[in-house]
Amino acid sequence: MCLVLGAAIAISGASGAAAEVRHRTEYSITLSGLPIARASFSTTMDRTRYVISGNIRSAGIVDIITSISAETSVRGTMQNDRLQAQQYVLSYTKGKRNRLYTVNFRNGNVTSTSTKPEPRRPRNWVPVTQRDLRKVLDPISGIIIPGNSKVCPKTLPIFDGETRMDLVLAPKGAKSYTAGKFRTDAIVCSVRFVPKSGFRKGRKDIAYLSRLNSMEIWFAKAENVNVYAPVYVRIPTDYGPVAISAVKFGN
Repeated sequence: MCLVLGAAIAISGASGAAAEVRHRTEYSITLSGLPIARASFSTTMDRTRYVISGNIRSAGIVDIITSISAETSVRGTMQNDRLQAQQYVLSYTKGKRNRLYTVNFRNGNVTSTSTKPEPRRPRNWVPVTQRDLRKVLDPISGIIIPGNSKVCPKTLPIFDGETRMDLVLAPKGAKSYTAGKFRTDAIVCSVRFVPKSGFRKGRKDIAYLSRLNSMEIWFAKAENVNVYAPVYVRIPTDYGPVAISAVKFGN
């Protein structure tokens, strides 16, 4: 789930005056102030279509235990109130183990999904149904909100290739945020994790996240592009807060 939230903070946007927009954002991921990962996302977009590619790499104390990395990409079209994916891909590596997720969409509905190698599901697995795969968003562009839409309150129905979840956003005010030379007033939303399907019953991390009522996501409007995107995410854990912070936000 933490990987989903980390991957879900890609940045994208569109400008009515430009034929194509290129955008890059970099993030630092820390646990109790100690670096555990880095992430970067690049976006290319014109008035109707977008492509986002990103990578996440473990760092600091995590690398002492094991190496974790992820490569992700999503392409889709611009809608009035959201970015709508056509294909989402995630390649996740932990140590010597690799897993590849591919999800294809049409009009917000999942048309096909694959996981390689195919995982073995335990008996207490909550299966994803066809109903779960209707009117859903990918975890990358799904969390990018066009500037003409309310940021929160909002419910984001996310499918990441394995787990179907809702991210329920509620308003918590505004705070100032600085990333390099970028300074802005960010919209602060609480976020509640609601698991729907695609997970093992009894998983402690799923149960913990679903009980949390103190997670936050801060959204800022990107310069020269009409979208809101996360610049800060805070997830309390038993070992201290995980913070995902934009250190570069823009071209």
